[in-house]
Amino acid sequence: MLTDRIAATGGRATGFDYIRLGLAVSVVWWHTSIICYGGVAQDAIYNSHYRAIVALILPMFFALSGFLVAGSLVRNPEVAKFLGLRALRILPALAVETLISAFVLGPLLTVLGLSQYFQNPEFRSYLLNVIGDIHYHLPGLFLSNPSAGIVNGQLWTVPFEFWCYFMLAILALFGVVSRPKILFMCSIAMQLILFFRKIYMLHGHWEVHHGPLPGFSLVMTFLAGVVIFALRSRVPYSALLFVVCVALSVLCLSAPMGDYVLPYPVAYMTIYLGLQNPKANILHKLGDLSYGIFLYGFPIQQFVASWGAWTHVWYLNLALALPITIFVAWLSWTLIERPALSLKTHLRVLAPVDAFIDRLKGRASIAHAHHALPRAGGR
Repeated sequence: MLTDRIAATGGRATGFDYIRLGLAVSVVWWHTSIICYGGVAQDAIYNSHYRAIVALILPMFFALSGFLVAGSLVRNPEVAKFLGLRALRILPALAVETLISAFVLGPLLTVLGLSQYFQNPEFRSYLLNVIGDIHYHLPGLFLSNPSAGIVNGQLWTVPFEFWCYFMLAILALFGVVSRPKILFMCSIAMQLILFFRKIYMLHGHWEVHHGPLPGFSLVMTFLAGVVIFALRSRVPYSALLFVVCVALSVLCLSAPMGDYVLPYPVAYMTIYLGLQNPKANILHKLGDLSYGIFLYGFPIQQFVASWGAWTHVWYLNLALALPITIFVAWLSWTLIERPALSLKTHLRVLAPVDAFIDRLKGRASIAHAHHALPRAGGR
């Protein structure tokens, strides 16, 4: 069972670190298609047999996150504290990346005058990225690149990540997370709703989806990771099951409506890989660079692409942008992310909020028990 494997690795399998880093680098690699050749090239790949490979990257990220964040919720069952921890992990680095793009990269590279740049409504809208309201353009930036004008196309997944945390907090608030069978049934019900909603929108005509996995299917993949963690004492740790899930994942991404039944196969596949325990290397000692690579990869690739047409070859762009991205990600981890996480001891200020939530839950339980009492007098 998964619990046995978790115990065997001391609760800290290095496979998760390797997968996080590998997926983050894969995102940078995948973005070379749109950075170097534009959206037409990316669409062509999504419309080919290669979609089943490249479209696995994001759901694996979300499944991994679901499994690990579920563990965080077990260690920090107070809902307000849990959300506070998620905010410390996501928002400080996102805010710094947004401000660096807006106040450093933008003024240096814009084709506009500085007064025009700072007075442009696009500049003000871009600053909303700090709170997760995602905007992709800064005035006058990267207009000659194949992917013209886009500063940080990778951030489209951030609102769905927030949806994941919000949904998990709601499920925890109502006690669903502590009831694995009910949690599993809820996840299946949500998947069915998305499935039949899509069929309704297509007027009954099934089709193979072209493009990345739909946003709320990513949320369902996150939830599948949560469910597998909740059922870890009942889910086998099986190489055969892993192979079957790999095959099912590729099949789902190639079949009509397959995106909507992908979550559990890709989640198990990812978690099985994460529970491998290879020897740690120097990259582990540098810290968790995955989030920084995700945040800074796209703008750095666009910056490299702005050097001239000779950088619009995917392997050259990757070779030039990736080392810069890894270095900046290390700075982000060292100067922003790790210090932000050290502030978790201050989350005790949220204790009154969690106490208030507990009181409300207690009153709700008492009210439910009162209404459940048998009434005297029959009919």
